[in-house]
Amino acid sequence: MRNEENVKAMQDQWIRRTITGCVLVVTPFVACTVLAQTYPAKTVRLIVPWSAGSGTDLMARSLAAKMSDALGQQVIVDNRGGAGAIIGSELAAKAPPDGYTAYIGGSVSMAISPVLYSKVSYDPVKDFAPVTLVSQFFNAVSVHPSVPARTVKDLIAIGRARGSELLMGSAGNGSTSHLAGELFKKMTRVNMTHVPYKSGGQLVVGVVSGESHLSFSPVSTALTHMKTGKLRTLAVTAPKRLPSLPQLPTVAETVPGYEFGGWQAVFLPAGANPEIVRRLNAGILKGINTPEFRDYLAKEGSELVGSTPDALATFLRAEVTKNAELIRSAGIKSE
Repeated sequence: MRNEENVKAMQDQWIRRTITGCVLVVTPFVACTVLAQTYPAKTVRLIVPWSAGSGTDLMARSLAAKMSDALGQQVIVDNRGGAGAIIGSELAAKAPPDGYTAYIGGSVSMAISPVLYSKVSYDPVKDFAPVTLVSQFFNAVSVHPSVPARTVKDLIAIGRARGSELLMGSAGNGSTSHLAGELFKKMTRVNMTHVPYKSGGQLVVGVVSGESHLSFSPVSTALTHMKTGKLRTLAVTAPKRLPSLPQLPTVAETVPGYEFGGWQAVFLPAGANPEIVRRLNAGILKGINTPEFRDYLAKEGSELVGSTPDALATFLRAEVTKNAELIRSAGIKSE
């Protein structure tokens, strides 16, 4: 009889422990699910690692308005520029992963600076939770009118004939305009001399004035001067012709496989609840998949993407690897 009582007591104890264990496991899951279902319950901060008035800032403000409408909560832009986007990026990486601090990362802050600078304290892959790739933008190969090139083929021929006399301006070491030019040099074996400026604005002035012969500036930067004839645009660095500029050929039509561009994406700090990531992704996609936002991007020389978190994660790793190899092979050093 006593043995039966002991067995029953052991069974009861096992059942109690099992129930307690299940509660400990299920309760956080239920709490996280409820949290995600009510997200967002307050204002969301969107960190932009560039100063107010920059191209990324203007895009972020348009995006924030669309996100606010889709999520039912205000999304405010918080500009934290400085040190080539490193300051804002470090701040975002260290923010609480509760979904209320989002971050606009791009090609420079997430796939160039962490490779180029040794003192960057954040890892673009490990310290962020990808949400969605919002847009991509490409560069325009533009020359000063004094350069007798009207096609990419002409430019290659002139570059090979004049060698280092051809001055290629950029917005600075490690900028997208610099890397786009270095990739072109590598694939065409043209030895142009790199002239780094301190900003994209100074680069444009340098090429328009004839101080530099050509640049690989973002399409949005070159558009105005292309229309006025102050610059002659030969091609774009996109894999296919841009719908907004169908008359411009791609570099790849002359140099097969050439492609280079920048991008902008939304991230959360690493450790964010996957349900919140999915909810934020859905809200952003709902907000940006509108004719208004698509047209806004087109006017800026960008294309709407809108991706899943997994697709952005794969894209980011590929970008970091690609740029690291290009920076290494070109011998690019931080200033």
